[in-house]
Amino acid sequence: MSRLTLRNIGKSFGDTEVLKAITLDVEDGEFLSLVGQSGCGKSTLLRIISGLEAPSSGEILMQGQTVTHLAPKQRNIAMVFQDYALYPHMSVAENMAMPLIMAQVPMYARLPLVRRVAPAARRHKPNIDAQIDTVAKQLRIDHLLARKPAQLSGGQRQRVALGRALVRNPGIFLMDEPLSNLDAKLRVEVRREISELHASSGLTFVYVTHDQTEAMTMSDRVALMQGGSILQVAAPNSLYTNPASVDVARFIGSPQINIFPVQSRATGLHLGDTNLGLILEGADADLQIGLRPEALSLQGVSGLSSHPPGAVVITLPFDKHMVEDLGPEVLIHGRLDAEPEIDLRIRAQKAKDYGLTDQLAKARRLNVTIDPTQLLVFDAGGRRLHITPRMMRTTSEVS
Repeated sequence: MSRLTLRNIGKSFGDTEVLKAITLDVEDGEFLSLVGQSGCGKSTLLRIISGLEAPSSGEILMQGQTVTHLAPKQRNIAMVFQDYALYPHMSVAENMAMPLIMAQVPMYARLPLVRRVAPAARRHKPNIDAQIDTVAKQLRIDHLLARKPAQLSGGQRQRVALGRALVRNPGIFLMDEPLSNLDAKLRVEVRREISELHASSGLTFVYVTHDQTEAMTMSDRVALMQGGSILQVAAPNSLYTNPASVDVARFIGSPQINIFPVQSRATGLHLGDTNLGLILEGADADLQIGLRPEALSLQGVSGLSSHPPGAVVITLPFDKHMVEDLGPEVLIHGRLDAEPEIDLRIRAQKAKDYGLTDQLAKARRLNVTIDPTQLLVFDAGGRRLHITPRMMRTTSEVS
């Protein structure tokens, strides 16, 4: 295992600044995911950690020792790329053996024909074969060792790529979008296998992905990146329930969070001319409020989940545009009938029979209710404001 520390890592290509003073700690045995949209700098940061790219500024430490200027082979790391990068003319066993041959066998004895007779190569062969056998059994590919990559499925090739990295017994395991070439069903399967591999190996994992589902389901912590900076580092559930900014709230969660621009007045929070029935004491005039789709419900629609018991109900008119039937739940898309009009997404659980009610299917105008206990408040610049229960009241409580 190995602890990884990044201090003020910057990277520029010419006049283009790609990474901006990244500081990050990854603990021994932790699974940390770097997640963000394409172009945010996450793969560049991973390449800098691996030594494939040099930082323009900053320092990289592993177990407290500076490795900023060390070559990749000196950093005790292994990396799995988006492309499997397997040698097509070699068997699975030969592909997995290559890192060990390069590390243990003298250069003159590495050629295939020479390895068969060179004493130095033959001396290392039993140990290499044993390491390959152990890792192959761990990844359940021991029955594939004689096959060539062309004879394998996408998932099997990905496991071979994982095995080739794992045989090196690295301190840190780096993975750059390793599931992007797999179909949806296979991604779920390999995702589970990677989680099991992390749990059984105890290695430190740094995983790059643009898919928030991968990051949220596998990671101990997630670092959300945008524009070359880290916006927030936290446990997956904390990112979802306690985002530090509007940008974090919008990226994490599917369907996306609902964000309203509001004005805080003495009479309450106003969305344009509509009074939401909530008074927020001590807040700036211009705010943004966020509500996850499950924090909204439809009033009076039988067969759908409603607001939780004890919640203060704030009712607003809602024009339904589209319903996505997902079996046990529905996603309802529409627009809040206010000035200005606001697009809304509502997630509602269905009744046990999973039937879509006629009332929902036929209705155009519905009433949406807000659960204010799940309200997230941001300032005009998008920074999260932490609101205590005493600061939030309903207009009915005041009157």
